[in-house]
Amino acid sequence: MKIAVRMDDITPDMNWENFYFFLNLFEEAGITPLLGIVPENRDENLKCEAPHKDFYRIMDELKQKGYCFAMHGCFHLYTTKCGGSFPLNHFSEFAGHSFEKQRKMLAFGKEKLKEYGIETDIFMAPAHSYDKNTLKALKELGFDRMTDGFGKKPYRSRGMVFYPISFRLSSSLKKKKGMTTMVIHANTVTEADKKRYRRIFREYGEDMISYSEYLEETPVARTVLGRMWEYAAAQIKFLLTSLRNR
Repeated sequence: MKIAVRMDDITPDMNWENFYFFLNLFEEAGITPLLGIVPENRDENLKCEAPHKDFYRIMDELKQKGYCFAMHGCFHLYTTKCGGSFPLNHFSEFAGHSFEKQRKMLAFGKEKLKEYGIETDIFMAPAHSYDKNTLKALKELGFDRMTDGFGKKPYRSRGMVFYPISFRLSSSLKKKKGMTTMVIHANTVTEADKKRYRRIFREYGEDMISYSEYLEETPVARTVLGRMWEYAAAQIKFLLTSLRNR
């Protein structure tokens, strides 16, 4: 399994110590990830410290090194209890809202990032949750790629290209053919987690690829049956996670 990496919840007020911990791991492994930047963070859970005044300068430096960027929602606020088209979670910033409201939020986020010199056609949905209105609005605004979905390689569906993820860390480390994305939330990583990630990067370093390499992979077509399978798989994973957390 070839493993690309994405980091969610990238904001000026994130946990910078943890962020730099992972930058060092990426450099040692010789890879560059996908960073999901929240255009205007209003989620108190993501506010770990005072905003870094040089945030966008640092992002530009990482871009020069080959890092990729995705727009990670708009405000990162969960305002519905809707799982949408990929129900790994039953809450969302977008799914369940009207097309008009979603388009307005997405246009705001895109313009906000553009003001700081960040332009991307990749979208990263908070909580992995989106619906058909999200996809319609994204396409109108020039986004044509999503970091989400299940599968062994990128696939084309509903006018977008999806780059599959592994919902759980252990799933991204399975020895099988194909490609996937390891999802990292650096803000909540503990010292014990850091030890685990150091071990993983040592043991699986040869299997890791830069996200830019993932983007170069030719996507396959996904059928209606394939979308039905994906929806069912996401729903089952949600139910299993809910049972474990009881």
